Amino acid sequence: MGLPPLHRAAALGLLAALGLGGAAGCSAAADSAPRAAEVQRPAPGASPAPSGTASATSTDIGWVQLMTPMNQQAVKLLTFAAERAAEPRVRAFAVRLRTGHEAELGLLRPLLIRMGLPLTDVHAGHDMPGMVTEQDLEAARAAEGPALDRLVLAQIRDHLRQSARVSRSEITAGGRADARELARALVTAREDFLAELERLPDAVRALG
Repeated sequence: MGLPPLHRAAALGLLAALGLGGAAGCSAAADSAPRAAEVQRPAPGASPAPSGTASATSTDIGWVQLMTPMNQQAVKLLTFAAERAAEPRVRAFAVRLRTGHEAELGLLRPLLIRMGLPLTDVHAGHDMPGMVTEQDLEAARAAEGPALDRLVLAQIRDHLRQSARVSRSEITAGGRADARELARALVTAREDFLAELERLPDAVRALG
């Protein structure tokens, strides 16, 4: 995938801790977790971490490098759902969730920079739990009516659950206060949206 071994190992360390290391394209068989002294080195041209902020751990790196593309891919699906979902309340839900995810990206990307990490998607092409894939987007484009609503909401529900799970790992095991604070906010937002999703009309009930 062209991912530098250091950043790949950091991301895989978090996935392994969550039991997600077996996801397609993300086998950690030959990788080992980086030492804290290794992961704190900033990328060329990146701003240094603020004074008094803890160095990034493998959990911090893995979390922010996973959450950023998860949000980016979810925004693509939510944009489509906001325009084409059959149920008006599903469209409104997609608009609110997209707005929230875009606001989170406005915090995740600067966090990547503060940690000296690239803004590129290190998980591009990986089929991972909770990640909206290009195949998912193609399936949504081909669906219509209530079938589209069910497809979109099933994918979004999985995304919300998995991203909350990853963020809880950052809260308990992360080393940076700014990353843990953002992870807490993400978990709260996902719990709220999951509760709202379950209150949506019959198109959602069919999800089971």
